[in-house]
Amino acid sequence: MGLFDKIFGPKPRIAKSQPIDVVRIKPDPMSIYKKNIEDYYIAASVEVGNTTTKCILTATNMSTGMAQHVNKTVRMTRDVRPPKEGEEVFGRTLTGVPLTRESVSELVSETITDCLVEANIDIKTNLHFVVRSTGVVAGFATPEEVGNFILALADGCLKAGVMPKNMTPAMSIDTIPEQFKKHTLIGKVVFLGAVAGVLPPTGATGVEIVANEMEGELATAGIKEGAKWARVDFRNPCLSLDFGTTLDGRITNSDTPYAKTIGNFCGLAGAIPDAIVQGTGLVDQKTGTALDVFKENRSVRRKRGNQAEKYAEEIHEHISIEIVPEGRDRYGSVPVDAKAAKKIGVVLIGCDVGKDGSDLPALAEIGKKIYEKHGIEMIACVIDHVAAISVGRLVQTAIDAGLVTKETAIGITGRAGISGNKPAMILDRIIKMGFFDDPESQVIFVDDGLARGAAVMARCMNSLGVPNNPIGGNRGGGCVLAGRMALQNNNVTK
Repeated sequence: MGLFDKIFGPKPRIAKSQPIDVVRIKPDPMSIYKKNIEDYYIAASVEVGNTTTKCILTATNMSTGMAQHVNKTVRMTRDVRPPKEGEEVFGRTLTGVPLTRESVSELVSETITDCLVEANIDIKTNLHFVVRSTGVVAGFATPEEVGNFILALADGCLKAGVMPKNMTPAMSIDTIPEQFKKHTLIGKVVFLGAVAGVLPPTGATGVEIVANEMEGELATAGIKEGAKWARVDFRNPCLSLDFGTTLDGRITNSDTPYAKTIGNFCGLAGAIPDAIVQGTGLVDQKTGTALDVFKENRSVRRKRGNQAEKYAEEIHEHISIEIVPEGRDRYGSVPVDAKAAKKIGVVLIGCDVGKDGSDLPALAEIGKKIYEKHGIEMIACVIDHVAAISVGRLVQTAIDAGLVTKETAIGITGRAGISGNKPAMILDRIIKMGFFDDPESQVIFVDDGLARGAAVMARCMNSLGVPNNPIGGNRGGGCVLAGRMALQNNNVTK
């Protein structure tokens, strides 16, 4: 047993695909299509979150179904330009940054353009699909505000030069790019709304149940793809957790040929460490984030000992993790409809700090106390413990609700769930729960889950499957294409 194992226990499986050098792969813009080079399906994930706005490019080898990172452009959403005279502010981020349709579209357009130029990808000929998503809607009040945001995202994509056909599902094989027609299964199965083999909640829209349903859908799909790089079978039944500024994720059952969504996560996630860091005085007290202090490349030695865990437990006295009460229309500031969810058999599990974030200032005070006594290294360690305890409580709540079996795979993504020593601490906590059969092979940590999910969604919307390396179906099982064809044929007959 190595030093790592002695300290933390078994080493967590962290999926991180090797970046793909598009410039090296295609010395001229069209060489990627030449017969001696494998076909790569290039998709862009465009996301405007409460903290960051991203454009992440992935290239999927359609012979293997494995997606690789091409390029990432990240901007802070708080840097969106202020509203101009005559523009209507239709919503704000969780930290109060005002948004207009025009300002959001400009931010999106500039982010996409910069990302593509840096990767030497021509938006007209080499970009095959764009998936748009947002976590900002978690702080919105009405469906109209959400609708305006979705329109702003579309405006930004069009302004950058994305063709409309690259944002909608293919209707027939004629609309599939020539080099990918040999990979599409559109003649056998059509897109029914299921992404990575999971049907969305039926009987109501995602916004009616939980505002950031699409983020949970993409994160689940992305973890399924990313897990292949760590040789973990993360298929149904599974539980996914995406720790962005807000929390999202899903719990699926083992139905075939399509699994059902039986649980959704919502509430606050990265906003919790952000509040702790805001108390240190090192960042802006309203819009500062943990990202401002703990950059990806910065190495911070994590202190060990009981003191960090005690501070984390003190913080968790302010954190509620529970099944969302039926009467709530928000949980952790995220618009929800727990009554509608119950009606269609979906359990909402939420994470809040006080009520709709009301106790976040208390976390800032604790962060101030820790920083003044121990410094930034202790803050980092406390934040890791807070994340581990959060995951443990969320998973236990799902177990108690009967949503999770001993075979359920657990996947975690997002900045507040996979950075620092969180993976090791989270895995150790799940092992100590003593519930799962083989947690070391059931738990996976994936970078850029949402972006990977966008690549998977692009394939699903165009019926681009890889039967010999399936994402759908159940753990340990094979391809479920035949079952889907039979289901579709029966529906057509009826």
